[in-house]
Amino acid sequence: MTLISSKEKTEVWEGVEDVVSKSLQVLHKIQKTCDLCTEANGPSVILANGPIAEAYADLKRRGVKTRLITEITKDNIHYCRQMMEIAELRHMDGIKGSLVIADGTDYAGVANTQEAQPITQLIVSNVRAFVEQRQYFFLTLWSKAMPAEQRITEIEKGATRRETRVLDNPEEILAEMKRMNDDSSEMSICATSGGLQFTRSFLYDATKRLLERSSKGSHKGVRYITNINSENIDLVKEFLDLGMQVRHVKSPQPMSFGISEKEMGATVELLQGDRMVQSLLLSNEPLYVKHFQSIFEGLWKGGIDAAERIREIEQGIEPADIEIIRNPQDALGRAWNLMRSPQHEVQLMFSTTGAFQRQLKMGGLSVLTEAVTKGAKVKILLPAADEQVRNAIAKLSAQMPEVGIRALDKSLQTRITILIVDRKECMLFELKDDTKETSHEAVGVSMYSGSKTIVHSYASIFDSLWKQTELYEQLADANEQLKVHDKMQREFINIAAHELRTPIQPILGMAEMLEAELGDKNDNIKLIARNARRLEQLTRNILDVTRIESQSFKLDLEELNLNDVILNTIEDYSDQMTNGVKLLYQPADIFVTADRERVMQVVSNLLGNAFKFTTEGTITVTAQRNGDEVTVAVRDTGSGIDPEIIPRLFTKFATKSNRGTGLGLFISKSIIDAHCGKIWAENNKDGKGATVWFSLPAQQ
Repeated sequence: MTLISSKEKTEVWEGVEDVVSKSLQVLHKIQKTCDLCTEANGPSVILANGPIAEAYADLKRRGVKTRLITEITKDNIHYCRQMMEIAELRHMDGIKGSLVIADGTDYAGVANTQEAQPITQLIVSNVRAFVEQRQYFFLTLWSKAMPAEQRITEIEKGATRRETRVLDNPEEILAEMKRMNDDSSEMSICATSGGLQFTRSFLYDATKRLLERSSKGSHKGVRYITNINSENIDLVKEFLDLGMQVRHVKSPQPMSFGISEKEMGATVELLQGDRMVQSLLLSNEPLYVKHFQSIFEGLWKGGIDAAERIREIEQGIEPADIEIIRNPQDALGRAWNLMRSPQHEVQLMFSTTGAFQRQLKMGGLSVLTEAVTKGAKVKILLPAADEQVRNAIAKLSAQMPEVGIRALDKSLQTRITILIVDRKECMLFELKDDTKETSHEAVGVSMYSGSKTIVHSYASIFDSLWKQTELYEQLADANEQLKVHDKMQREFINIAAHELRTPIQPILGMAEMLEAELGDKNDNIKLIARNARRLEQLTRNILDVTRIESQSFKLDLEELNLNDVILNTIEDYSDQMTNGVKLLYQPADIFVTADRERVMQVVSNLLGNAFKFTTEGTITVTAQRNGDEVTVAVRDTGSGIDPEIIPRLFTKFATKSNRGTGLGLFISKSIIDAHCGKIWAENNKDGKGATVWFSLPAQQ
């Protein structure tokens, strides 16, 4: 059925044979990309049809980039593993329906699939606007989807995923509320005044089970914060009799929330006994859970015991309720009036940088000028800022230097803007849509409260966050000072090592010349030469460490015979093969691409350590090729490696010997790492000595 033109058209393919035949034609024509999004049954549908499965496998052989988004479950994990062999696979919860986009120009979609059953109907289109829209939709999902390997690992290990979800299905919401109750070992709830009636209507049995478990000692019980009034007093008494702990606050949160020890759920809807919640935020993210636990504990601490509140009501003492403001324009106007009226202090915490920028554009922050001129202290907390916001902060600080502005750590951000004035009044603004241009469009429900308990709770939270930002700033400054100090230290060591080399070279040269002239006749000349060489090696080590830490360590790669390097290094140690210590090596030509001098330095370091700790027996050097790598081992029969040193063997200054600096193995590891190799060591299993290995990529 053609809907637009002969070039751009939308068709419906009917019947299994027609769908399979035409699908194969499309798959064989794909040249660059094939993007699929399908529900959990999708992989089994593809793999159950031999020709279709082979066509997808052929895409990979032809170099076509195939991407697939699906919901990976315990039931389809086998099919997903097979699909990973022919496509890049990602996971996303709750995928419904299926779509395929070929080369970004052709689209096919199906409403739903059945496991391992062929598709009987496809809607196919090459209408450009429609295909581009579907492609954008796919890319959006792809960017948010989880890599398949991570999801499969979660399923196989039974790991609990950290996630935050917004539920909008009333039946699912009720099921999750009951599950959260049943899974908890303690439960804390803060709800508006209709919350107890809601619990009575929808969660009575689940709550009763918790209280019964609490009476038996298998649950820590239920704590409930709400506004107790003449309308819900009988319900409060009923739940108190069941064992629930209840406290009253004059102005509870503008949202209702419940927290267990591991997850939280919250809604901004007013709870009512005859109406199920339509939207619920559910999260097991520790930051969210801790945030709401902190709010709850502050409210609980300042709340009034239910028995006392019941007595007040029965005696005719009725407190003022909180005020919910549903009109954003009225709420913002009220907030600006509050900011004009402080006597002592204004505390303002923005939910996002967007909320801050909207207030800048609307002139909302200019009203703080009036507060400052009256002598009030103004503190503003912002989420982690980008360059544009930092510039705006700098400009605002220049205009009002008396205003304190700090940036929150990203992990401490919230979705609520908070305004506190003189610690007597506060307003909270729900962020509805951060993409809007004005605050009137972006703000949802707002709340005003003059309740001492509520205001002090939020003021305490603000004070805590303010102190944390101060700590972060101090840590950042200290870190910067450490970096400067570290740089100065490296520069000094580098200069000192270079300066040491200048006098060492003539001393060593003259000593070697005298040694050559006098031969073995003068032990003093030999002592001078030997110590000059040690000083030269120490200087070279210091320079190497400086280059490694400043990331200026470079290699001069060439094709070389590793056998020549080992033999040349062994010759340097020929004079140490005395006192019953034998050095064994079986020459064999092995070719690698490496830095000759640096590899010789590594072999020399390993032989030096072996001779240092071996007084009798043998030192054996072996080199062999194993597939794509070459392995060199130096084994000795000496005293072995001290167990305390083994965990940090290849770090700087790792030595318990009174000889050497402990830099040799650190430098050796850096050289091998730079060659994309590995180095490791262990004491020999026979209890005599140790072995150090290193590997290098073999020359292909």
